[in-house]
Amino acid sequence: MTGAASGRFDRAEDAAAVGDRIGGRAATDAVGALAGEPAIAIAGPPDAVARVATLARHLPLVLVAVDDGPLDPACLLADIALTTVADPPAPWVGAADAAVLDGLLDRIHRHPGASVVLAQLLRMGEGLEPHAGLTAESLAYATLQSGPELAAWLAARGPVSAPAAGDPVAVERAGDALRIVLDRPERHNAYDIAMRDGLVAAFELVAADPSITRVELRASGPTFSSGGDLSEFGTVADPVLGHLVRSTRFAAAAMLDCRVPVEAHVQGRCIGAGVELMAFADRVVARPDATFELPEVAMGLVPGAGGTVSIPRRIGRQRSAYLALTGERIDADRALAWGLVDELAAG
Repeated sequence: MTGAASGRFDRAEDAAAVGDRIGGRAATDAVGALAGEPAIAIAGPPDAVARVATLARHLPLVLVAVDDGPLDPACLLADIALTTVADPPAPWVGAADAAVLDGLLDRIHRHPGASVVLAQLLRMGEGLEPHAGLTAESLAYATLQSGPELAAWLAARGPVSAPAAGDPVAVERAGDALRIVLDRPERHNAYDIAMRDGLVAAFELVAADPSITRVELRASGPTFSSGGDLSEFGTVADPVLGHLVRSTRFAAAAMLDCRVPVEAHVQGRCIGAGVELMAFADRVVARPDATFELPEVAMGLVPGAGGTVSIPRRIGRQRSAYLALTGERIDADRALAWGLVDELAAG
């Protein structure tokens, strides 16, 4: 592992010096987001990196460990582990140059509240069973709905037209399979309350019919899902009520409880909730044109359709944090290499 001044990660601090700095603080609000320091990047000897990661685990900050190689496991105690090593194994993220770290740190500083809450949520999720993880995610999402970062994003976005009414989920029987189809192609299958309720109802049908032995999750049109319907963002007057509703009408929970295998077939852009729900499937088949991204942090939120549970189970906490904090769009080949999808379909 290199020192902070070597390699291509110029903004990484010496781990030993950071450990001395945060280890001697009497009050945790002197370090982290409350002190204007929502992210710290470190490099250094394994024992120093491990010490900082242990100290920072309960602090309100995002810890990024960087390593020019060889890949030391101590970095995996951090929220994100970056390396200049080409094609690193999971859960490392390859960074071709310093611009990757610079972009990550700059984005965290632009959205400190959502970034730190995301890191805390992913850390916590490692020790929770999936349903408890969904509850934690919903509570975090509700907290951020009242925050200034979402308010600023809504103000900059401006008004959005409401969609036409219609049934956003189609259910088709095909032999022993039930095909559940996201069916709002005119809105790029944006995920709204009606779609959520339609998915829950479809999985309730699976639970009630023993002749259904498998489920196929598909989407009509060129886009699997453009994520949460923007017309509904900012419309929840009571975040507490929103959390309580999610506790009983959560499509992610319905997928977790499904008694038969679920296979998702995805195409085009998979954004936000589209990625989160897809990742709950037992098997994901992606067309080569599929892309995947998590934009919620830039809105002042965290993934809210179960993604902090489903995505880490596939690609690990560190890569999940990287995708959410950067908002980077990855292609089908990278998604396959990371394990976000299981197979690429022909054509």
